[in-house]
Amino acid sequence: MSQSLIVAKFGGTSVADFDAMNRSADVVLSDANTRLVVLSASAGVTNLLVSLAEGQELEQRAYLLDQIRTIQYAIIDRLQSPDVIRQEIDRMLENIIMLAEAAALARSTALTDELVSHGELMSSLLFVEILRERQVNAEWFDVRKVMRTSDRFGRAEPDVAELKTLAAAQLQPRTAEALVITQGFIGSEGKGRTTTLGRGGSDYTAALLGEALQATRVDIWTDVAGIYTTDPRVVPQAKRIEEITFEEAAEMAIFGAKVLHPATLLPAVRSDIPVFVGSSKDPAAGGTRVCNETKNPPLFRALALRRKQTLLTLHSLNMLHAHGFLAEVFAILARHSISVDLVTTSEVSVALTLDTTGSTSTADSLLTQALLTELSSLCRVEVEENLALVAIIGNNLSKACGVGKEVFGALDPFNLRMICYGASSYNLCFLVPTPDAEEVVRALHKNLFES
Repeated sequence: MSQSLIVAKFGGTSVADFDAMNRSADVVLSDANTRLVVLSASAGVTNLLVSLAEGQELEQRAYLLDQIRTIQYAIIDRLQSPDVIRQEIDRMLENIIMLAEAAALARSTALTDELVSHGELMSSLLFVEILRERQVNAEWFDVRKVMRTSDRFGRAEPDVAELKTLAAAQLQPRTAEALVITQGFIGSEGKGRTTTLGRGGSDYTAALLGEALQATRVDIWTDVAGIYTTDPRVVPQAKRIEEITFEEAAEMAIFGAKVLHPATLLPAVRSDIPVFVGSSKDPAAGGTRVCNETKNPPLFRALALRRKQTLLTLHSLNMLHAHGFLAEVFAILARHSISVDLVTTSEVSVALTLDTTGSTSTADSLLTQALLTELSSLCRVEVEENLALVAIIGNNLSKACGVGKEVFGALDPFNLRMICYGASSYNLCFLVPTPDAEEVVRALHKNLFES
């Protein structure tokens, strides 16, 4: 195997339509070391498939399917020889119809994964066709042949050892012979059923395959030219970060920055593979390099915003000077497969937010009646929604002086619902009402990054 193999991943906007796919093809072909390409579904398709998986009436199913067909046909119709690929996409659409009918009768997580996987399967088939029309020796590869996972549908865990063995046998020889196009986000469990790695899992796929093939770099191509101090759509003055550590980028991702999926970084950190983030719309604009160490890391690195947060406050006088209350609460949450994000406690209450990062679940679906009933037998439960989490990402924040003045001085006009600080030296975060969230980010950015 070439020691300079690059794995390139393209997100949904980078394969959204015919022109976007061709721009991405230009990026791939500009570097001969790019031998493996990992694709997301065309923009919008995954959301439509998730809606179908939720079980819809006939009329709504037809509408959603028509939306998917329109997105994919718009690409097919601009190909020089569309007939063969149209037949393949039509077969996929027939599968989607059948699975959507099944979901309307009875929903399941396994069925959802099977249905949702069709987005990546279709976009990768179309991308291969675009490359072949440009006389490129491109080969389509079903990632499920190598991406073995657990059967935790919706958020499956990859078997890294088996992936490495299977990739060496099936993928490595192919990358030497052709440009290989495969799918992100999806895998298969022991019985051969399709699984997904959670929303945003295409980045994770790219890093896992990069690790398995000992790649020299993983390129993540998206719709922004790198990682910024915050979302440029919220703060136009946001600045691009030229180089950032894995730890800082992981913190940003975990707290809502859309650039990288949190788990993406784990295989890259393990194998010390640098990750480059750039824009497929404007590859010449440069990007951000993510690596193990950077020179002179700043106190404040970036701001992240995570919307749709739910705060659960549990009140009980039994907590007062008692042992085991928190253990009981966390045991109940564990039984319902709920991961807790932020936690603060007082003498008689505990407030916590639910972690839905990287999952197709929402807080609404996690807060089942069974869970609330079980918690209510232990304590009084209060649920607050319409909150957003703002996180300040930095270095040695818990050891630096003056952080409070810098941060909270800018937040004087706003109501802060909950503050978490000190558990990590990389972040300081707080919950705010959703209507204030963007204004909070703008005020903080002005104070920390524009002065």
